[in-house]
Amino acid sequence: MDDHGRGSGPRPTGSGEDPLQPPPPDPGEPDPLPYEGVWRFTAPAVDASVPQARHAVRDLLYRQGVPVSDDLVQGLLLIVSELVTNAVRHAALLSPMLAVEVAVGAEWVRVSVEDNHPYRPTALEAAHSETGGRGLLLVREITLEAGGACDVEHTSSGGKVIWAALPLKALRVS
Repeated sequence: MDDHGRGSGPRPTGSGEDPLQPPPPDPGEPDPLPYEGVWRFTAPAVDASVPQARHAVRDLLYRQGVPVSDDLVQGLLLIVSELVTNAVRHAALLSPMLAVEVAVGAEWVRVSVEDNHPYRPTALEAAHSETGGRGLLLVREITLEAGGACDVEHTSSGGKVIWAALPLKALRVS
């Protein structure tokens, strides 16, 4: 059962159905908000795809009228940049194409990057003298600070999807 982003979870649950096809309407369920949906695009695993993916996600959020704060947009765009950069740097040999997906529900926005490389990366601590190696740490910290969740999942084709889901509404601390 798909919660269409209206449940308490930060990302939709899988139903075994085609995720790009909307489920049949449930008469007891409210109509989706105008900005809700799932968008997916592919790009070659080359450096030029990093800014292109970032701009595409930014334009999509604004075009759809997703109610996101500037801080949330900046966090999402940094996450997209880091995830696409990782796919370009570490997966391009086995995965010449990558896919970026943006899923927006009533209460969350989820970005993911999929490639066909089987290696499941982990966030590593990098030495201060190194100029790279902190991308997944940065993704994790941005996500946690926003009250979201992130993870890596294997695909049925043997690749992986790295995703981060952030809430659209600010966290309220009681």
